[in-house]
Amino acid sequence: MIALEHTMKLNAMPVEINLPPLSDEAAVAVHDVLSAFVLHIESHYFAQIHRYYQDQFANNLGEPPPLRQPSVDDPPG
Repeated sequence: MIALEHTMKLNAMPVEINLPPLSDEAAVAVHDVLSAFVLHIESHYFAQIHRYYQDQFANNLGEPPPLRQPSVDDPPG
């Protein structure tokens, strides 16, 4: 059994998939189909995936947000 979590929503419920026993040949066939599918998704959405991970990397490094001029609405610091 494999537990998968949907990462697009923080409060998503995990999904459990009961995988059947497979022959070696069938396991490789399933693997090959899924690998080709993932490669197709990565190729099609490369720029968006890359941009998302770059933003996450920058956020994890603790880089401050871009500098901006203080607004008159900002409380004194």
